[in-house]
Amino acid sequence: MRAIRVHETGGPEVLRLDEVSAPEPGPGQVRVRVVAAGLNYIDTYHRSGLYTLALPFIPGSELAGTIDALGPGVSGWSVGERVVTTGGVGGYAELALAPAEKVVRVPEGIDLKVAAAVALQGMTAHYLVHSTYPLKAGETCVVTAAAGGVGLLLVQMAKALGARVIGLVGSDAKAALARGAGADEVICYDREPFAPRVRELTGGRGADVVYDSVGASTWEGSIDSLRLRGTLVNFGNASGPMPPISPLVLMNKGSLFLTRPTLWHYIATPEELAWRAGDLFGWIASGRLAVRIDREFPLEQAAEAHIALESRQTAGKVLIVP
Repeated sequence: MRAIRVHETGGPEVLRLDEVSAPEPGPGQVRVRVVAAGLNYIDTYHRSGLYTLALPFIPGSELAGTIDALGPGVSGWSVGERVVTTGGVGGYAELALAPAEKVVRVPEGIDLKVAAAVALQGMTAHYLVHSTYPLKAGETCVVTAAAGGVGLLLVQMAKALGARVIGLVGSDAKAALARGAGADEVICYDREPFAPRVRELTGGRGADVVYDSVGASTWEGSIDSLRLRGTLVNFGNASGPMPPISPLVLMNKGSLFLTRPTLWHYIATPEELAWRAGDLFGWIASGRLAVRIDREFPLEQAAEAHIALESRQTAGKVLIVP
């Protein structure tokens, strides 16, 4: 089968198209014939070596397709079922593996490409507003990269909860997308410091929470945007990881809370996984949640896909299609 492999960590150029043997599902695993793999920043962290994997490896943990084979001990699943997972192994390929316990059925009527586009980023947005900092009606949140894959979903979910949303974006085109998703206010943070503007928009009080996926270039502004005892949720490193922060900084800035969550700790049980995925598919089916696929890349253009994501040229989800 055709697959993208990383033989050494580095830039997008290390993504190599290879011909490899099809993987055999082990105990508790299913094999999936991939319709689409979702591109996520964690893929770039694996490729660069920021998060380490044994070499060589096939990137891609988010994928959707149909079950092709069952490993020993797997029950409750059948060959041919439509599924999606955020816990797959080797999604940048024609066939990939996934733990059966981390696979979710995709309802009829939901396109498999949409499922691949929403699973990881949608469940990330879900846990951020429902669990990490449960938003309440009338509260104000700031969403960095509000026109990105997570950002557009996060804006919609926050508005559905009755929150006021201030979106941060990098261009007028992305500002229009954030507004279209429901953002009440949009700030182009490449043009002006955003913290003073957030203060102005909140009458000097500051936001209740900042959901920050950008990291290194925004964390100081994010902290300065918060109200007394506000919460900074740093869930991504698009511009690089945040530096170490002294607890005294949090005290001096208003007895702030800081957390650095990851999706895997919020879908740790089958019940949590079913809850978050079930909400997503229900909202999509009812028209309450719109999923924007920015573009699709074939396997042989995986490097171009990574370049587009890392240069912030994308607005919405990027898919890699075998």
